[in-house]
Amino acid sequence: MGIVICYILGWANKAFYVEVDPRIEAIGAALPGANCGGCGFVGCNDYAEAVVISGAPVDKCPVGGAACAAEVAGIMGVEVGESYPQRPVVHCTAVKKERKGMHEYRGEMTCKGVNMVAGVQGCTYGCLGFGDCTRACKYDAIHVIDGLAVVDYDKCIGCGACGSVCPRNIITITPFKKKQILAVGCSNKDAGKDVMAVCEVGCIGCKACARKSEIFKIVDNLPTIDYNAWDEECSLEIMEACEKCPRKRLIFVGLPGAEDVPAKGKEAPEIVEADFKTTVDDTEWRG
Repeated sequence: MGIVICYILGWANKAFYVEVDPRIEAIGAALPGANCGGCGFVGCNDYAEAVVISGAPVDKCPVGGAACAAEVAGIMGVEVGESYPQRPVVHCTAVKKERKGMHEYRGEMTCKGVNMVAGVQGCTYGCLGFGDCTRACKYDAIHVIDGLAVVDYDKCIGCGACGSVCPRNIITITPFKKKQILAVGCSNKDAGKDVMAVCEVGCIGCKACARKSEIFKIVDNLPTIDYNAWDEECSLEIMEACEKCPRKRLIFVGLPGAEDVPAKGKEAPEIVEADFKTTVDDTEWRG
């Protein structure tokens, strides 16, 4: 009986065998196997199949970086274009003591839950500080300190998990042309007097930075930064703009040092800003 069953299983294995493109297995072996989802796919094997079958970009793995992208590109016989590593930027820098209009909350202790309740904190654009981003990160690279999400760039791989769970979309996954980049540490688009009523450090849209350097553009009372216009010649103007900011919300984020890093990741956009959502944007209405 055992011999017969083995014969049947051997026959079935050959009869129903589905041939797999060897490039899928090769790419799977080249990937780090972190299965972090930073590439936008379920796991490394899913991404390997997408590269071979669907033509997904070869440089989507934030963990493997440039070396991995080059190896995958070699397997596929293509070249890797110029792009940059991705890291999160938290567009809020106000700790608890700097916020006004705070009220006690006793509901579900998550950012997603508190975001559905009006009036918990005065600023409707700020970090809620209940740690959804911390729980989503598999690399212990973001922590809530004094009610504010803070990124540990030494550990961060740029998988984007923190940004995807932030209900207010104030964490942007941003291409870093250098180890440190300049960012706007505020998302509040209200008028200056309204910002001052809810936050001691929020941007008031005074336009002082825009008067110092052309790389700053004021959009909806909030500065945006044109990184493509940034060169060494305007570095002094940028530092003067940072000093001129009355609320000190122009901040450098990332690792210490400002030297260039090897390009990988995705292409840098012209302007980086928070894609803020209101309390009800993701609400499912019934009835």
